Amino acid sequence: MNRLLLLAVILLSGPVTAVQDLDRIVAVINDDVIMRSELLEKIRSVSAQMEEQNIPLPPQDILEKQVLDRLIMTRLQIQMAGNTGIRVDDETLNRTISNIARENQLSLNEFREILEGDGYGYENFRKEIRNEILISRLQQRQVDNRVIVTEREIENYLSNQEHQGETDIEFRISHILIAIPEGASTRQVTQARETAEKVLSELQEGADFSSMAATYSDGQQALDGGDLGWRKAGQVPTLFADFIAAMEVGGLSEIIKSPSGYHIIRLQDKRSSEQVVVTQTKARHILVRPDELTTPEDALRRLQQLRMRIAGGDDFAELARAHSADTMSAAEGGDLGWVNPGDLVPEFENVMDTLEPGATSEPFRSQFGFHIVQVLDRREHDSTEDIKRARAREAIRRRKLEEARTDWLRQMRDEAYVEYRLES
Repeated sequence: MNRLLLLAVILLSGPVTAVQDLDRIVAVINDDVIMRSELLEKIRSVSAQMEEQNIPLPPQDILEKQVLDRLIMTRLQIQMAGNTGIRVDDETLNRTISNIARENQLSLNEFREILEGDGYGYENFRKEIRNEILISRLQQRQVDNRVIVTEREIENYLSNQEHQGETDIEFRISHILIAIPEGASTRQVTQARETAEKVLSELQEGADFSSMAATYSDGQQALDGGDLGWRKAGQVPTLFADFIAAMEVGGLSEIIKSPSGYHIIRLQDKRSSEQVVVTQTKARHILVRPDELTTPEDALRRLQQLRMRIAGGDDFAELARAHSADTMSAAEGGDLGWVNPGDLVPEFENVMDTLEPGATSEPFRSQFGFHIVQVLDRREHDSTEDIKRARAREAIRRRKLEEARTDWLRQMRDEAYVEYRLES
């Protein structure tokens, strides 16, 4: 945890009694509420992140509104997750937090000590991570699983890239949205247009884009300075694609109108991608899953026995067909085929990468259960075409997901009862 968070906590927090005196309801969301103490805590966290990214903070009242809107959308999704029966058990939560600690090269105890040393309560952190998992599962069920990318769409995408002659160009884009409410009046539309014109004028005169985004944008990336990150041409929202193609690095678009409001985009940078040659591994595995009848200890014991039989000369493929819980690969004798880096979960890939061809691992655990893996061969492979298709699929899916999630969140917000009480 960055020490900037500690600084933010110290600067923005007062004595406990002061927080208690200030505590009151700042928003009502259906049958739930957001308290001012919760809003202040989130503002502290967001402010620290923005300072770390060198994004100027907007005025306090605007920051409060931006953060409150983010809390409202989070709360609405958590409510829906609860209403649809989505839960996160403690085992999943503990495993996720352990993985976060491991990615930071820390033990769980060290990670907890750093969090608490920076003034961020461990129980609050657990709650945040649980909510993130809940929302991820909700979006997966309500939106993501309904987004399909066809082979025809991939072919059309690649064909369009070839026609444009810029198949390897990626763009980094920043975005400001001045939203128009659903069913807006003529006056509201006019006010939104005037705000957009004011923002564009200030940007053209040299105002900092990230600061203006944090202050004025209603987009989901407002508090990230409006940064949409690096995107291939096909990942650029359709609304912006024609503008981006004609823009120079550092250039601003004109005001772009859509049903959701008025947009301004800036082309931060662009770059070329390169040919991709990867080391592929041909491997096979046996999976044993713990269940009501099989404890983790039983699963390990079974795999250790199978490994001993393989070492003694038994055929790996036959044992995989008879014992592996991965029914798809079991039918092929446990064979996973040639896999690229990143195709498999990290726990599996990390073990596989340590093995020489012909070697069989000790039993190990992943999110799917317990495995043994045997490496059959390795090769250098030009995966440019495969990765090009995979990236095309991902680009199309990401664009469709973004549009679908935006529509879904907007509909959820429109159907909810939300009452602001910031001025109370």
